[in-house]
Amino acid sequence: MASSEHPLSTRSKRSAPADDRDISPPPIKRKAQTAISKSAVASFFTPTSQKPKDRTTWTERSPGEDTPATLLVGKYEPEKEHDKEARPLAKRRKIAAFDLDSTLITSASGKRHADNAGDWKWWHNSVPSRLRQLYHAEGYQVVVFTNQGGLTLHPDPKAKGAKYAKDRVPAFKQKCSAVLSQLDVPITLYAATGKDIYRKPRTGMWNEMKEDYGLADSEIDRDNSIFIGDAGGRIAELKGGSKIPKDFSCSDRNLAHNVGIKYQTPEEFFLGEKPREFARDFDLVNFPFTQQDDGDSIKFQKTNKQDVVLFCGPPGAGKSTFYWKYLKPLGYERVNQDTLKSKDKCLKAAADLLKEGESVVIDNTNPDPDTRTQWVELARKHKVPIRCIWFKTPLHLCEHNDAMRSLNKSLNPEGRQSLPRIAFNGFNSRFKEPKTNEGFQDIVEVEFGFRGTREEYEIWAKYWL
Repeated sequence: MASSEHPLSTRSKRSAPADDRDISPPPIKRKAQTAISKSAVASFFTPTSQKPKDRTTWTERSPGEDTPATLLVGKYEPEKEHDKEARPLAKRRKIAAFDLDSTLITSASGKRHADNAGDWKWWHNSVPSRLRQLYHAEGYQVVVFTNQGGLTLHPDPKAKGAKYAKDRVPAFKQKCSAVLSQLDVPITLYAATGKDIYRKPRTGMWNEMKEDYGLADSEIDRDNSIFIGDAGGRIAELKGGSKIPKDFSCSDRNLAHNVGIKYQTPEEFFLGEKPREFARDFDLVNFPFTQQDDGDSIKFQKTNKQDVVLFCGPPGAGKSTFYWKYLKPLGYERVNQDTLKSKDKCLKAAADLLKEGESVVIDNTNPDPDTRTQWVELARKHKVPIRCIWFKTPLHLCEHNDAMRSLNKSLNPEGRQSLPRIAFNGFNSRFKEPKTNEGFQDIVEVEFGFRGTREEYEIWAKYWL
């Protein structure tokens, strides 16, 4: 602002001497460059008393005790004198929930990810008026559920890129405050920054919303509630000679399924377009609940006085559940590397049990012949047969089981943590189908089927990824 070249400067310019005019070229006029936006200049000259107050209050929440906060919550309240008609006279039982990016807003720059806090525009010009109508005319409680995995609420200051990570949260808050201010209806925004219970399609944000608005589960009008988001699992298609890409995820559709409300894409809700075809990699409709007492076709039989049973299957395939349900009652002892931490300790523990006359289950993944050979040789050394149980569970179903297990203490008695995707891909890259010529007495093939109570099934039969 103090530069002598600033256009607001009143400093006079001295004329050049007469004899200099004939030999000096005329000065080149250069346009003054500035990084200051027009809005910033206007804000600078606006008295503080006339500036709009940021009416969004921010809080952070944690998924459990002694764990870092991962949920960012922004609550917007309009000024009461301008919003008398918006004051709820009764509890709002209808919920209109929205995703944020590519649903309510998109980047103004056209880039996939916004450049800065000001790089946004409405996804469609009808968005703000439609949301106001939902609140004022139709009696909905409007909320926003958004996954923001690129944010870290409290980054490690020593970690690489910590300064950049620290700056992202204030920028996100600034952008969201501007969005909510333009809507100017009472609304709460929930942003999940971790891969925990808050992340869609998991129901953590929904449960926080119920508590914030004092809604018992039975009070919600699910028949008339709705969730709108762009992650609907839509498949790619051609339209007007152009290819419309598939959705990156099905998490929004799956969240709506998990909480039992209607789902629509932004195109369907705001523009009235017909639904597109969609697909899920893992569809719960293919895994209905069955009564295991009379419907379970797998009843493992012990055929030897003493033997080794070797499990083969990816993480999350249901191996440990199968052991506790079928083999533990038959007197088998379990050796598991997750518990013992190393292959050598597993081999020693199994050898000790065999010396004591026990039958043993090797509850590890054992993906390839080289790994399985060590157990075949151990059985041969102790002169007992070895059998194999092959768990033929698809990888996407294994990932579902792993996520469900890690997020539900009642179904996770060993307190296992969720595994990274590399654990599943690593198994898949090494896997070779087990064969009897490796030294097995027989191979029992087990297709996946949920094995548990109706109450356990209600937890399992939600989308967790």
